Amino acid sequence: MEPDLFTAAAEERQEKDPAGSPLAVRMRPRTLDEVVGQQHLLKAGSPLRRLVGESGGGPAGPSSVILWGPPGTGKTTLAYVVSKATNKRFVELSAITAGVKEVRAVIEGARRAIGGFGKETVLFLDEIHRFSKAQQDSLLPAVENRWVTLIAATTENPYFSVISPLLSRSLLLTLEPLTDDDLRGLLKRAVSDERGLKNTVALPGDTEAHLLRIAGGDARRALTALEAAAGAALDKGEPEISLTTLEETVDRAAVKYDRDGDQHYDVASALIKSIRGSDVDAALHYLARMIEAGEDPRFIARRLMISASEDIGLADPGALPIAVAAAQAVAMIGFPEAALTLSHATIALALAPKSNAATTAIGAAMEDVRKGHAGPVPMHLRDGHYKGAAKLGHAQGYVYPHDLPEGIAAQEYAPEELRGREYYTPTRHGAEARYADAVEWTRKHLGRKRS
Repeated sequence: MEPDLFTAAAEERQEKDPAGSPLAVRMRPRTLDEVVGQQHLLKAGSPLRRLVGESGGGPAGPSSVILWGPPGTGKTTLAYVVSKATNKRFVELSAITAGVKEVRAVIEGARRAIGGFGKETVLFLDEIHRFSKAQQDSLLPAVENRWVTLIAATTENPYFSVISPLLSRSLLLTLEPLTDDDLRGLLKRAVSDERGLKNTVALPGDTEAHLLRIAGGDARRALTALEAAAGAALDKGEPEISLTTLEETVDRAAVKYDRDGDQHYDVASALIKSIRGSDVDAALHYLARMIEAGEDPRFIARRLMISASEDIGLADPGALPIAVAAAQAVAMIGFPEAALTLSHATIALALAPKSNAATTAIGAAMEDVRKGHAGPVPMHLRDGHYKGAAKLGHAQGYVYPHDLPEGIAAQEYAPEELRGREYYTPTRHGAEARYADAVEWTRKHLGRKRS
């Protein structure tokens, strides 16, 4: 018997004893219309709807797809819906346990099915990023000749983890983290639905809010925590799941933090000000509060990138690359591992020497521009590459700095109105001391007099 997404034995058990299956399994959507979130992938005529036969057909058959998104956003759920709704053969493999031998067996079975019975095969391959290049290569003939329609799922960036030939033969569908509204609707359905808790216990607003924080956009995590807390409440004979019961069940305190209110901005502000003040311990505290409250890690990473330029600048030129790398890593891996990356960046920024010289420099320059202090670009700096520029006097008299021994030309660069204006005032903190020396030397060789 070929591997299937859910084995026959498991399905039979679920039918006979639904309560014996985890809540997250029982609440899996049965149709695409029941799927929570990802509405950008479920429009009429979308690749997923074509896969289940709702549209398409004729010479333009359904395309193979790669589902990319964080854990708990519905990759396996979408494959499950397809397996139930499609009239095609549906085969499932996991890249954790399968190899080239298993892939070839599925492909051979698909060729027999389409040749002997005219029945197409959908292959769901979970965690495709775990396949080596050679293993992924073994899929190419089947996908290219449409012996199988591939649904591959990955939590890692497919541009790094999936070979280019396979990417070019598939549609990349990006799943977004579920919003609080998405998860709220899912929790309410799980509490009331016959497949779920059947209204045996209520879910108050404060408990629901903490469940959303715990979930962090992960539907599976939300339902798992709900089931555990509901079981504890029923054991106690409580009519509703109290916040205390939920905290006891999941061993996670409810952080006082409103992502849409003052706490969101207050804690974020405290994080940045602690970094600016070089208090690494306080900075880590506020970072932990944001993480535990389910703050979007991309928001935290953006604030760190701003801090690297606003408060550190050239005092530590490595601070911005660290913050940018952290933001890129966070976008690729998500929570919970992203907490390590954010901690790494926060510590580096908090302990870096500080300078706001880059901030004040651009602020002063922009203020002059706003006041109308601009003036025409000096003639010798204007573009002289096009025909007729020389007749206009453009680029005439420009001295090429690389032609000079010291690599610097004493000529005017600023507009006449701003001649001698200085915006950048470097500190002597950290690496910026070197830039302070450089500024002093270059201004002297440009013939500037101290203002």
